[in-house]
Amino acid sequence: MRARRNACTVFLLLFAFSAATAGAAKLTLPAETAVVLEKIYSFDIDGAVEAAKRMELEHPEHPLGYLLEAEALWWRIWCASAEFKYGMSDARRRPKLESDQHYFQLAAKASSLAEAQIKQHETAEMQFHAGMADAAAARLYGLRWENRNTARSGVRGREHLLRAKTLDPSLADADLGLGLYNYYVDTLNAMARVLRFLMGIPGGSKQEGVRLLEHAIAEGVLTSELARFYLAMNLHRYDEQYEKALAVIDPLAEKYPANPIFQLARGDLYAKLGRKEKALLCYRAAAGLKIQDDECQTHVRELARVSIEALGRIATDSPH
Repeated sequence: MRARRNACTVFLLLFAFSAATAGAAKLTLPAETAVVLEKIYSFDIDGAVEAAKRMELEHPEHPLGYLLEAEALWWRIWCASAEFKYGMSDARRRPKLESDQHYFQLAAKASSLAEAQIKQHETAEMQFHAGMADAAAARLYGLRWENRNTARSGVRGREHLLRAKTLDPSLADADLGLGLYNYYVDTLNAMARVLRFLMGIPGGSKQEGVRLLEHAIAEGVLTSELARFYLAMNLHRYDEQYEKALAVIDPLAEKYPANPIFQLARGDLYAKLGRKEKALLCYRAAAGLKIQDDECQTHVRELARVSIEALGRIATDSPH
């Protein structure tokens, strides 16, 4: 199953955004950006969507508002698509739903706005936004196991990001997507490598991928938090470096305690390390959170329940 999943998501550039930090001069961000991001990562999805839509109205020619709305919707999609398997909760597969069209429309709108500005005056920032728009489409195609669409969007996103780095080598935010591309390509099995070769898709290096992700964590303005999340997930999923992954994700769970996905991910790592009491606390914390979306609320509680069962513990046991 894992090899099959690799084959369908190899070109998946999992982009998202993190809270804006000091020193954001490299990217021109609307003033509302930090507010929207805080809502997204605090799992106030409805509030984030509303704030992103206001940004779209106030900055109709800027792609960021549309990307942020898509980002908020992505976490709801992730929640609905997650399952507990191989000792971790992860989004693995999603059917093709009509409701996904709005998400794809947001990505397309952001892409067209960025491309239009690139034609008028090319900048690293707009190449970056164009890359994020392609990647936003790629990750949902990947979750729906649409391999060719995933590959096409992923490669386009990679090209935009490489161009952004050519124009501005200091643009660390681009390293999230480039890092994930490198990492995933290097995890392919032999059959998937043949598929990559036949489709003419560039190769990558896992070691370089980790380096780029770590650089995005340290220096990224928009992508630092998500680089942290996906590096932790990959260290867990592919490399079984549980202690390192835990150190990477801990700050996210501490900073955003209302985000059930971060709590579940930290709990899974504690469980793999045999720290069952701490894992149980994380799972219970996720299950006890009030989530706006009823479907997501139910799903998180189910994920927590099966995670606790996997610990070999009775859910009502009191931790010491």
